[in-house]
Amino acid sequence: MRVVVYVFGKRWYDKLDIVGILRRERPALQMPGEEENGMKRYFKAVVSGLCAAALALGCVGCGGSAGQTAKPAQVTDITVWTYYNGDQLESFTRLVDKFNETVGAEKGIRVSTESQGSVNDLEDSVMDAAEGKVGAEALPNIFSAYSDTAYTLDQMGMVVDLAPYLTDDEKAQFIDGYLSEGDFDDSGSVKIFPVAKSTEVMLFNDTDWQDFAAATGASYDDLSTIEGLVATAGRYYDWTDAQTAAPDDGKALFGRDAMANYMLVGAQQLGDTIFTVQDGKMTVNFPRDVARKLWDNYYVPFVKGWFAATGRFRSDDVKTGNVLGYVGSCSSATFFPTQVTTDDNVSHEIRMKVLPTPQFADGEAVAVQQGAGMVVTAGKEEEIKASVEFLKWFIQPENNIAFSVGSGYLPVTKEANNMDKILASGTELDGNMEEILAGAVNEVNANRLYTPHAFAGGSGARKVLEYGLSDLAAADRDTVTQRIAGGQSAADAEAEFLTDDYFEAWYQDICAQLAQYEG
Repeated sequence: MRVVVYVFGKRWYDKLDIVGILRRERPALQMPGEEENGMKRYFKAVVSGLCAAALALGCVGCGGSAGQTAKPAQVTDITVWTYYNGDQLESFTRLVDKFNETVGAEKGIRVSTESQGSVNDLEDSVMDAAEGKVGAEALPNIFSAYSDTAYTLDQMGMVVDLAPYLTDDEKAQFIDGYLSEGDFDDSGSVKIFPVAKSTEVMLFNDTDWQDFAAATGASYDDLSTIEGLVATAGRYYDWTDAQTAAPDDGKALFGRDAMANYMLVGAQQLGDTIFTVQDGKMTVNFPRDVARKLWDNYYVPFVKGWFAATGRFRSDDVKTGNVLGYVGSCSSATFFPTQVTTDDNVSHEIRMKVLPTPQFADGEAVAVQQGAGMVVTAGKEEEIKASVEFLKWFIQPENNIAFSVGSGYLPVTKEANNMDKILASGTELDGNMEEILAGAVNEVNANRLYTPHAFAGGSGARKVLEYGLSDLAAADRDTVTQRIAGGQSAADAEAEFLTDDYFEAWYQDICAQLAQYEG
C-alpha cells in the first residue's frame, strides 16, 4: 500500500510502505485471532500520526494563522525572458519574487524570469524559438523587445494584441505615445506593453566647463539650441587652441551617442519624417534641405574638430578629456565619469551637469522615446490573462518606480513620471541619479515624444542613419588631422570636405542606401 500526503499542494510523504512497516514493527507476541484486528488498529494509528504531522507542518508554514485564504487549486506558470543585467536584473527579479509572494500567490500565478544576456542575445533566442530551430527553447510567455523584433514576430502571428485586456482608463494612464509604439497597423492595437522608457539628456563636465565659461563668458544657455551648441563648440576649439604654441590643435567640446536619434528626431523637429510607414511598408522622405541642416550641424563641426567621437561611448571621451559633454540616453548617465584622466596620466575630479537636449532653433519641441517593452506571445487564454495580470501589477507606481529609477530609466505612467512621486516613493537614488531623473522627466513632459513606426528591415535602415554620416565625418576628420600634421593649414585641409558637391555626393548615397528598405 502507498500513501501520498500533500501539504498545501506539495507532496510531503510518498512511497510509504505501510504494510511493510506494520510487519516489521508490530508487537512480537499476539494472542491467537488478534493478528488481523491488530493490524487494522496499528494501521489506523500510523495513518492518524501522519495526518497529524502533515497538519502541524501546514500550520507552521502558514504561521499558525487561522482563517488564511486557501491558495488556488491550480497554478498558471508564466516565463519571462529579458536582456537585463546587473542592477536592472536584480531589481526585476526582486519584483518578480514580490509578485509571486503576494498577488501571484492569491491568484494562482507563478512567474519565473531568465536573462538571455544582451539585447542581441535575447533577439537571437526569441527568433530561434519562434522558428522552431533544433535545440531552441520554447517561446516564453513574455519577452523584452524593441519594436523591430516585436513586429517580426507579429508578422509570424505569434504576438498577442493586449488592447482587449486593457480598459480605456488603464490605457489613459500611460504617457502619450508609449502605447502607440506597438500599434503596428494604426488600429489601436497594443502589441508592446511599456514597462520602462528612456529619453536623451545632455551631460557636461561642469568642472572644466567653468574654466572655459569664466574665460570667455560662455553660458549653458548658449547650448539650448543645436545652432548655439555648434557656435559654442567653435569658441571652445579656438580657446583651447590658443593655449598652445602649435597651430590648429584645439579640442572638441561635444560628442553624441546614437546618431540615428539625431537624424530621426532632428528631422522631426524640422517638420519631416524620414521613415513614413503605411501598412508595414516604409517610404523614404528625406528632403535635401533637412539633410543639409543635419549635415551642417554635425558633419561640418566634426570635420573642423569641434565635435569628436573617439571612444566606444561618449562617456569614454569625457573620461579622457576628449570632449566636455555629450547627448546620450538618460540610462547611460550612470556611466558618466567622476574623474578625467588625460594622455599624460594626470587625473582630476569632475562634477556632472545635466542639461536639456539641444533642439533646432524655431523647430518643434520633440524628444526621442526609447526603451524596450514587453511582448506577450500567443498561448492558452489563462496564460495570456496571467501575463497581463503580472504586467499590470508591474506598472503600478510603487513597483514601476522601484524598477526604473535605480538604473536611470523612467516609469511609464503619467502618475509615476513625476519627481515628487519618485522622491516620495522612498526609493534610494544613488550619486547624481536625482539630477539625471529630474532632467529626463522634464524632457518627457516638455516635448512631443517620437519613435519611428516599425517596418520590415527597420533595423537595417536605422543602421544606415547611425553610421552613414558619423563614419564619414570620422574618416574625413582623420584625413584633416593628417594634413595639418603634414604642414597644411586647417582651412586648406578642410576645404575639400566643405563644398556643396561633397554634401550632394553624400546625400545621394545615403538616399540610395535607405531606398533599399522601402516596401
